[in-house]
Amino acid sequence: MQRTSLLLLSAAVLLAAAVVEVHAGPPPPVKLSPDFYSQTCPRAERIVAEVVQSKQMANPTTAAGVLRVFFHDCFVTGCDASVLIAPTHYAKSEKDADINHSLPGDAFDAVVRSKLALELECPGVVSCADVLALASRVLVTMTGGPRYPVPLGRKDSLSSSPTAPDVELPHSNFTIGRIIELFVAKGFTVQEMVALSGAHTLGFSHCQEFAARIYNYRDKGGKPAPFDPSMNPTYAKGLQAACQDYQKDPTIAAFNDIMTPGKFDNMYYVNLERGLGLLSTDEDMWTDVRTKPFVQRYAANNTDFFEDFSKAMEKLSMYGVKTGADGEIRRRCDTYNSGPTTQ
Repeated sequence: MQRTSLLLLSAAVLLAAAVVEVHAGPPPPVKLSPDFYSQTCPRAERIVAEVVQSKQMANPTTAAGVLRVFFHDCFVTGCDASVLIAPTHYAKSEKDADINHSLPGDAFDAVVRSKLALELECPGVVSCADVLALASRVLVTMTGGPRYPVPLGRKDSLSSSPTAPDVELPHSNFTIGRIIELFVAKGFTVQEMVALSGAHTLGFSHCQEFAARIYNYRDKGGKPAPFDPSMNPTYAKGLQAACQDYQKDPTIAAFNDIMTPGKFDNMYYVNLERGLGLLSTDEDMWTDVRTKPFVQRYAANNTDFFEDFSKAMEKLSMYGVKTGADGEIRRRCDTYNSGPTTQ
């Protein structure tokens, strides 16, 4: 009887061990939440807001720069702060990609300062990826745009590719069809692409990005013209005058939105209807049948634009996020805690 009891007990122990072994393994993925830091760093959002608002007041182009860095980060391997990694003598990073050379230093500085302030209050808690996402939302709202949800809990990347950005990101000379393909491949609709493009209501573009529209222009048949005939003539001539020395000074630039360059609104779309779009991709968005209805809708209704932009930004901020062992909480945003992982 005693032996039978021992055998049954042994079987029960083995069964329990088997159950533990079956249920052991990686923990369930961390769910992102706007309240992710409510216990560990409750003032996180306020700290980021104070730093970036101060930076924006001192340098009014900061908002556009941070938004651009955020997009360049998320569209390449996801929203994981991989774009913030500084290259070293031993390893290149996304900053080495040609398309990222023009990312503004003020944007990186805003994130670095925010992270430093957070480390003083909550060391090792808030990721750089979350700092960049929060900073983007704060600056959209500060410049007059909508306040949209920002789920938090991202980890920072363990790698940063110097070649991926030039492949993954849309370029200013891409056709609208190719840009749509890029967005669709990442799970975004044409409408979401048009809504996100509304961020061009802030910031500027360097003359070299639109020089082909205002100098030595030739139409699809090869016929020369003073400038792209789809442009408002007064606007085109003004750009020709402003950019005349751009080859000597590549830093010369023009506002993307000539009417309200420092305000987040729907004027970007209104400008497209008036021939005041700066880049060829802007003009294409107005003429292409797939995108034109959304341009018209947002030009006519700022509320619709804000609602769709908010949804698209929340979706973008969730793209390719890293959680758990797939990332880390960097102590400094421009360097890994213990070196990059091999790619």
